[in-house]
Amino acid sequence: MAVLGIESSAHTLGVGIVENGKILANERRMYKITDRGMIPSKLADFHASNVSAALHSALKCSGLDLKDMEAVGYTKGPGLGACLQVGYMAAMSLAQRLDVPVFPVNHAVAHIEIAKALAKLADPLALYVSGGNSQIVALVDVPFRHYHIYGETFDIGVGNMLDNFARSAKLNPAWGSTVARIAKGGKYMDMPYTVKGMDFTFTGLLTNATGLLNGNSIKDVAYSLQETAFSMLCEATERALFLTKKREIVLCGGVAQSRRLQVMLKCVAKSHRAGFGVAPDEFNADNGAMIAMFAEKLFRAGMTVPESEFIVNQKYRTDKTRVV
Repeated sequence: MAVLGIESSAHTLGVGIVENGKILANERRMYKITDRGMIPSKLADFHASNVSAALHSALKCSGLDLKDMEAVGYTKGPGLGACLQVGYMAAMSLAQRLDVPVFPVNHAVAHIEIAKALAKLADPLALYVSGGNSQIVALVDVPFRHYHIYGETFDIGVGNMLDNFARSAKLNPAWGSTVARIAKGGKYMDMPYTVKGMDFTFTGLLTNATGLLNGNSIKDVAYSLQETAFSMLCEATERALFLTKKREIVLCGGVAQSRRLQVMLKCVAKSHRAGFGVAPDEFNADNGAMIAMFAEKLFRAGMTVPESEFIVNQKYRTDKTRVV
């Protein structure tokens, strides 16, 4: 008997199936992003058109039937409202049809939990880096068990910053991975570096980098932008490591697919004799398996969810989610 999860917070529709912590299926359908960025209504239409096919593919991959699902999880937030609604409605419809419990899942917490599980880390400090957010968090037990936020972006997520730069530079696809490819072999240029304790900001860096596109090598600008942003994240994470006295670091979220950031953060961990882990790219990109995995944890722990919680919340905070 298994748990099904639906992820629909942004441009990726994911359906995952997990049984006793083992990932049986992780099907994804991704809307192609161009230099126009993400248009929520078009993303939602794409998700609605693909949810049935993704569900059937996941069931086929898992070798299970729909009747074998014991519970359903969906992304409650954070994310784009129109996209979240598609996953919510699909999950509620399935749960009603199967007469099984529903578990609203925090997108960020799901990223952290699946990375922690796959990297086999017990109690790490987590650097969560995505398009919509960037946070440094760790588990605490007061006033309830949750991820306390030790540092975070004051403005935009590092992924959003990289994507915006890619659009300004007219890169296609306009993603951070394209910036990383262009940056190879670049030379460093001075850029604004803003870390305040364990918090950071990226808009000033983005404005500066965009302005430097005129009259400078795009390779040098991309390299300098990436190095500066990732150095800021590593400095703040290192400071949090001192404060929390954690012995492990996990890197998670969409931007965790960056090989350069992995190398830099691994060096931070090594210098403090701390363990380091990162999940395979498939599970750092938005995916349904992470929603299913966390929903299963809640289900196996016997957690009940009041009906008032069956909603979507575009600004669902990481530190407002109970963890078991």
